[in-house]
Amino acid sequence: MTTPNRDTARPINPARQINPARQINPEWIAEIRKIVNPCPYFGLQQMALIDLTWGKSRLEIELENRHLQPFGVVHGGVFASLIDATGFWAVFSKADADVGMTTVELKLNYLAPAVSGKLIGTGRCIQLGRSLGLGEARIENEAGRLLAHGTTTVMIRKEMALPGKVRDIPKFRA
Repeated sequence: MTTPNRDTARPINPARQINPARQINPEWIAEIRKIVNPCPYFGLQQMALIDLTWGKSRLEIELENRHLQPFGVVHGGVFASLIDATGFWAVFSKADADVGMTTVELKLNYLAPAVSGKLIGTGRCIQLGRSLGLGEARIENEAGRLLAHGTTTVMIRKEMALPGKVRDIPKFRA
């Protein structure tokens, strides 16, 4: 009995194929940052989308007293939010331009506490399918110490596409 070749069993969306030369349009990235960074939740957390490239993201949180729990260290929910957002945007960078996403699962490990400074989240897209995506995120401090690691699973939803000017800007360079 032969098994079908997975590469020929169904067509692959060219936007999802690995292509080292593929670059996201800087104008599209700038417009995404205009939508994402001022959103209320990012503002509450002092979170910012710093960089977005093919399958990768970088987000940061400048820590303040609002991020601390009663014992004087950063609350675990702050780490969870940064893991989720960092993994999410890494996956989103490879998705079709006309879709949105929502998190359906989040897993993380807290590895070291933080009390001040900056949390730096770096993410990468592990897998992007037709309906689900998997992103991985690491949180480090400014000295490069690993503070947390996690994964986020996102569901792709066509009806959740971002509104506004970003829809009129090509996502990828020709």
